[in-house]
Amino acid sequence: MKSWSVGLTGLLGLAAILAASYAASGLQLAVGIVLAALFGFGWPHYLAIPARKTLGLVIAAAGSLSVIAANFSTAPSYLLWVAPIIAVGVGAIFVVQLIRGTGQSHRLESTFGGVAGVLIVAVGSGWIAAQRFTGEGALTLITGASAVVVLLLSILPWPDRIIAPLGLVLGTLAGPLVAIAFSDLHILPAAVIGFVVAAVLLSFRRLSSIAPARHSVPGGIALGLAPVLALGGMVYFIDKMLIN
Repeated sequence: MKSWSVGLTGLLGLAAILAASYAASGLQLAVGIVLAALFGFGWPHYLAIPARKTLGLVIAAAGSLSVIAANFSTAPSYLLWVAPIIAVGVGAIFVVQLIRGTGQSHRLESTFGGVAGVLIVAVGSGWIAAQRFTGEGALTLITGASAVVVLLLSILPWPDRIIAPLGLVLGTLAGPLVAIAFSDLHILPAAVIGFVVAAVLLSFRRLSSIAPARHSVPGGIALGLAPVLALGGMVYFIDKMLIN
């Protein structure tokens, strides 16, 4: 899977999240579970670690349970059960590493990679939590607009020394522009959202740039979805800080 396809996967995943945020909660839940499953089963392929099916099942289950918990938890603690789910998921990763019989020499890398996958997929439930917390899609739209701008830039085959500063500037500007056009949010908070989103996505682009140029299809899908899911928790907590 080529690098531009990885970026396109991230864009499609983000588009699905944004579209579902304006639809019924059942569709948002379904999208969250599907993205968690795609990421979960693809992440071990991207890392090329042993016991991929078992680790993929653990990661996908942690993501799906986090999404379900965020969708059905009572206000105001929409992410109350995500921390225990992460703890159980991390414990399951350690158990898998202890009982599996192959690849013992790579046990440490597999453990770190699996734990990272659980953390990324679990915080992806923050997209649903943010939507339920705000009750409207303005902040989600601002976040999505900044993310789309940076993801489009990340697809370009330019070096990081050009993409990084350009992405920070344009991603930061996208937030206030969308806020002015579609919401009553002040320019400064919107700019902060845009800057944080740009910084997170550009850090994942750097991770992608030092990885092999080609990936398996499941691994490429997971790599494309990773920054989008990682934004979920940040979206939720930024929204809480701005509103409170």
